[in-house]
Amino acid sequence: MKVRVLVSLKNGVLDPQGKAIEHALGSLGFEGVGDVRMGKTIDLELADGTSDEDIDAMCRKLLANTVIENYRIERA
Repeated sequence: MKVRVLVSLKNGVLDPQGKAIEHALGSLGFEGVGDVRMGKTIDLELADGTSDEDIDAMCRKLLANTVIENYRIERA
């Protein structure tokens, strides 16, 4: 079973990498780009029957820092 976990910073958390991307795009001549937020995508190949609770536990314990990040789980 394939699962994709999308992790992003919570609103209000500073994102220096996103700001650097926003600034670099402006320097390259791309206008109208604002409020870039950087995140990460984690693709997992899991055994069939892995429970939603186990996947959620993986995210909470390792894949996302729930103090500053949100995550969303997508099944392929």
